Amino acid sequence: MNRDPHPARTLQVGDSHQVDVPMRWGDADALNHMNNTVYFRMIEEARVQLLRGAGLGLPAERGFIVAHASCDFLRAFTYPCCVRVTHRVARIGRSSLETELVLDKVGDDTGPYARGRSVLVWMDYTVNRSAALPAQALQRLAAQCAPAASR
Repeated sequence: MNRDPHPARTLQVGDSHQVDVPMRWGDADALNHMNNTVYFRMIEEARVQLLRGAGLGLPAERGFIVAHASCDFLRAFTYPCCVRVTHRVARIGRSSLETELVLDKVGDDTGPYARGRSVLVWMDYTVNRSAALPAQALQRLAAQCAPAASR
């Protein structure tokens, strides 16, 4: 019997993933503040990079949907800047994955500019119902995330 002495790590509460997303000039309003809708686009970009990096892009039969997304705007980003989006795993359910979000300005250590939350649900698209999160998906996501203990 061949057993892997180093089984793949699975996703754990506290694991995190970070992506730096540059603010574009067109993302700003007349006051040079980042438009509120752009916060969600940056969160989306970070989420897509995490999922694609894990090989969980757009499968034909199963994958994640966004069931919830929220954002609290704490301070305004102004152009030019680069936004660091951090997803931290808050809860792993049978078919759902909840993350806490923090948006920081790269190079500014004075605290977050926004906080949020998202809930992803693993769906079987063929029957339009939630399905149990596959162990392989949790292992692939873990490979893209920093373990909670390493922060």
